[in-house]
Amino acid sequence: MRDGMIFTSESVTPGHPDKLCDRISDAAVDAFLRQDPRARAVVECAVATGIVFIAARFAADAVVDLPSLARGVIAEAGYVGEGFDARTCSILTSISELPGAERAPHEQERDEEHEVEALSATEQANVFGYATDETPELMPAPLMLAHRLARALDAARHDLSWLAPDGKTQAGVLYGHGTASELASVALTVATLPGAPKGEALDAALRAHVVVPALDGAPLPLTARTRVHVNAGGPFAVGGPSRHAGLTGRKNGIDTYGEAARQSGAALSGKDPSRIDRVGAYAARHAAKCVVAAGLARRCEVHLGYVIGHARPVSVAVECFGTAAITEAEIARRIAATFDFRPAAIERRFALRARAHAADFFRPLAVFGQMGREDLGVPWEDTDAAAALR
Repeated sequence: MRDGMIFTSESVTPGHPDKLCDRISDAAVDAFLRQDPRARAVVECAVATGIVFIAARFAADAVVDLPSLARGVIAEAGYVGEGFDARTCSILTSISELPGAERAPHEQERDEEHEVEALSATEQANVFGYATDETPELMPAPLMLAHRLARALDAARHDLSWLAPDGKTQAGVLYGHGTASELASVALTVATLPGAPKGEALDAALRAHVVVPALDGAPLPLTARTRVHVNAGGPFAVGGPSRHAGLTGRKNGIDTYGEAARQSGAALSGKDPSRIDRVGAYAARHAAKCVVAAGLARRCEVHLGYVIGHARPVSVAVECFGTAAITEAEIARRIAATFDFRPAAIERRFALRARAHAADFFRPLAVFGQMGREDLGVPWEDTDAAAALR
């Protein structure tokens, strides 16, 4: 980032329509894998006023009640009562069940070298992983601050009965001397219910219940110079699908790096572990984080390029933005020598099917970001491989 630049990133609450769709899609993937660890599934969702549409294409020895699952996710987000209601919304499904032969191979087959090589990418993909030393999680500061605010905004609904489920947060960070130096701005866009305070009373309530607790102990604290904006675009009296439609995969910046780095145009949510556009993004993040943790660069972006029908990426490239301690070519060589980026090898290394078979794994990732999630113990956040890169 250039000196004097203010970079902003946003996050949203679980009740945002796009995130409702991501959570429904990932809850469905979890449900298939919980019953059948060999399941393959792609589940997409759209929501609008009073309507939920779910399209599922799967090969699985499983029976999943998608409408009931969707109603549970919607109710958990807080949509029970006036307006969009989990109990009464119309749910339409489009189901395409594939032959059982298209299920994933048995676990032991994925451990055999010839099987790992034979399981190629089934779609074209450019995936990116990124890491920076701006925060303890090695994630961009604006995004991590926005996530903190979104968590606090969602939690505040327990104390502020007039807060609706749909909300958006934004953090603006001032950069100077090559690092994140100051929290310049905070913005909250909150949907409210009847009886909500207005004007300065609304600002004061959200500052006290959201902004201050969210930023307590943050790497960049709230200061007297931080500008705080609440519903700066005007009143937001009706939120959720009754106001704006939602779609799976439409918040990729929130899921990844807050637009501080490149990201694939493909959705992460709603896909089983055989999809390289999902697990490849996790593998690229893992490699980039280990590069920074190893002290080889302060910022690192890893690119993996896949073509259909090939297991190995056709490109493993690195960009360190002038912060590398050694040449980028040497970092790329060490990454390629340390990590196996073939789809089946990534599945095996991260044990994604076993994790989802044991408990909900993908659904918690569908909100508050899929990268930097040390709170969930996801394997792509481990830095044990950093030593091998040194």
